Amino acid sequence: MGSDDLTTRPSPEGAGGEPGTGGAGDGAGAHGAALVVEGLGLKGPRGWAFREVSFRAGAGSLVALEGPSGTGRTCLLLALTGRMKTQEGHAEVGGLRLPRKMAAVRRVAALGQVPGVSELDPAFTVAEHLRERALLQRRFDGSVRALLRRPGTRAAEARARIDEAVAAAGLDLAALPKGERTSVRDLERLEALRLSIALALMGRPRLLAVDDTDLKLSDADRAEAWALLRSVAGAGTTVLAVCSEAPADALRVTTTGIPAAGAGDDFTEEGAADAFAETGRA
Repeated sequence: MGSDDLTTRPSPEGAGGEPGTGGAGDGAGAHGAALVVEGLGLKGPRGWAFREVSFRAGAGSLVALEGPSGTGRTCLLLALTGRMKTQEGHAEVGGLRLPRKMAAVRRVAALGQVPGVSELDPAFTVAEHLRERALLQRRFDGSVRALLRRPGTRAAEARARIDEAVAAAGLDLAALPKGERTSVRDLERLEALRLSIALALMGRPRLLAVDDTDLKLSDADRAEAWALLRSVAGAGTTVLAVCSEAPADALRVTTTGIPAAGAGDDFTEEGAADAFAETGRA
């Protein structure tokens, strides 16, 4: 990569969530995480985000969390990736029980772009995002032996991991306006989605979670986005995708927003920040 590779900065949780430590490190990334959800419910300061959610999905499934904005879809996504603590029911992600094993689930689950939680930096170039994630990934999941390898070997391994994730996300760097030096602010919505997924896949997670999958996409771009997620699931990674309308071949899960007394219609997914404050955040 070019001079962009030299400009990086650590962040508490960049796009794609914090780098996982249970993917490449223990070989778990070779297969997806099965999901078992029974009577799950999450309550924030202004009422219930969702209640009585139950479903089962095998490893490598494409699961669509479908519904209009304000029905708790994003809260459910964050709960199932170990980022929000539920108050009712339980779930298992790859055999890890929630909410007791939230930290362990975070190590095997990665976030694509989730507004307010895991976002791309518009001032960064594509290359800077990829390079930063590769550096953070090496820090969080590298063994001592790996850290002692020669700089040239480490650089080659980082480049290979980047190339693998970019290919899996279908991100054509050469087709971008300025190649890998293109700023995030200049990306089309679908390209930004592909970049966020590439960053998440760099940790080789067992579970990939994507928010607002079909938001502001044309019909053609929406079809490409779902084709990408099918490809990721087909390669073995379980996929959770928030959307307004699920494709016919996905496992469709709906949530029911139940506002607290006096909350009226004010409890929406924008209230996730308040719920984080009460339940705890990754």
